[in-house]
Amino acid sequence: MSPPLDSESVPALKSLRDSADLRHLRQIIAGLDEGVILIDPDQSILWANDAALGMHGVTSVDDLGTTVDDYRARFRLTYRNNHQVSGDDYPIERVVSGEAFSQVVVEVAVADEDKPRWVHQVRSLVLTDDADEPECLVMIIQDVSARFEAEDRFEQSFNANPAPAVICRLCDLRFVKVNQGFVDMTGHDRARVLSSTVYDIDVLERGDKRDLAKARLAEGRTIPQMEAELSLPDGTTRLVIVAGQPIDMGDQPCMLFTFADLEPRRVAETALRQSEDRFMRTFSLAPVALAIGALDGHRLCDVNEAFAAMTGYAESELVGRPLDEIGLWETPALRDAIEADVCAGQPIRDHEVRIRLKNGDVIDAIVSTEPIRLGDDDCVLWAMRDISTRKASERELVHAIEAVMKDTSWLSRSIMEKLARIRTPQVEPAGVGLDELTHREREVLSLICRGLDDKSIARTLGVSGNTVRNHVARIYSKIGVNRRNAAAAWARARGFDGDSMVPSPATGGAATTDVTA
Repeated sequence: MSPPLDSESVPALKSLRDSADLRHLRQIIAGLDEGVILIDPDQSILWANDAALGMHGVTSVDDLGTTVDDYRARFRLTYRNNHQVSGDDYPIERVVSGEAFSQVVVEVAVADEDKPRWVHQVRSLVLTDDADEPECLVMIIQDVSARFEAEDRFEQSFNANPAPAVICRLCDLRFVKVNQGFVDMTGHDRARVLSSTVYDIDVLERGDKRDLAKARLAEGRTIPQMEAELSLPDGTTRLVIVAGQPIDMGDQPCMLFTFADLEPRRVAETALRQSEDRFMRTFSLAPVALAIGALDGHRLCDVNEAFAAMTGYAESELVGRPLDEIGLWETPALRDAIEADVCAGQPIRDHEVRIRLKNGDVIDAIVSTEPIRLGDDDCVLWAMRDISTRKASERELVHAIEAVMKDTSWLSRSIMEKLARIRTPQVEPAGVGLDELTHREREVLSLICRGLDDKSIARTLGVSGNTVRNHVARIYSKIGVNRRNAAAAWARARGFDGDSMVPSPATGGAATTDVTA
């Protein structure tokens, strides 16, 4: 950029329009990068260099206007705040009035256009004669459109950025810009922020590197990321990450502070911690035997009192050891089956197992598992319930039923069937019916339903005892039972009670007839 034009570098002009001095002046300023417009004290525009013409989109001085009034009519000026420049405040008018000024910034538009084309930074220069009277008035122009366009783009990007940010001047640490993200995050009023300094609204408050940040701010150097806790207008605080980056705005060095809001993370971590605390209290006090194990290696991380009491081990003997090493499972096959389900991520629900206690006793238990996550670790929650007493009661009941059923002469048939179902509950094969039994098997089944033993059935049918036993075995296999009473119950459940069929002896030669009930 060429040096500004001053009165010492321009000779005094006797007759500006035709003098050799004016020609010399034109030659001096013709090649300057700055635009220069020479104005006569009578408000006529004498001359302009090519730079000044280009900054107005014209090719000749006449296109600028022959007088100051013509210039005002051809070009519309506004300030950067979009307020229109009044006629007396036009820089060219202020030059004519002899006012000395520098760095007046205006947006320039052609009179019949709404949108400005250029941004000019204007200053004045007054050349005087020997009597110190104004002889030539000079308006010096710099086209700063590119700079202000870049600033406008930055302003738009800054305001549209959802990340909270503020900018302060380094000379006085006063905030000069604040975006909506910062206003939304903190609740501070925008006007309040722009009238404050970095320490009025302390953006480094309770920072974990506060002293370093203050030193870097004083030096105008990058401030590294750090956690800080900002005070908000409502009396609460907000956890953030803050960092500072030196930037220039216009000719002023500034510091751009950007923030990452950590408050949602802190709230989530607090809620998680409270949830884990509640879980651990429930875990410790639960009457059911509970243990937490690592998914990898099945190593126990924690056990509750009920688990230690059930197994007979102390907590210190369980925590940190895999279940396999403790020897809790009765058999290796049981261990492998359970651990395979756990590794596959499949929850176990009320699975009956036999576990070995510390004293060597084996008890019946029900085990369930549930994958859980504690902190950053994948774990398994084990729940076990001792059912030895229940299993013993069931076995005692079965023994009692078997004792009663040894002499069934005084019991009704329906009671016998119910006792048989209680003693030996069976899951019948899908799709099995009477039609799958042979004619002779149905005859044998009918005699079973009447309460006959194998010898009686053999005499009735005129066959050997071995033949009867073979028929009974095939009947059991087909209908999925293993006791006579269960077979009778199965038949009666299908409307076949034995009375509807008249078996014929094998030696009699008479045909066997089915009688429909």
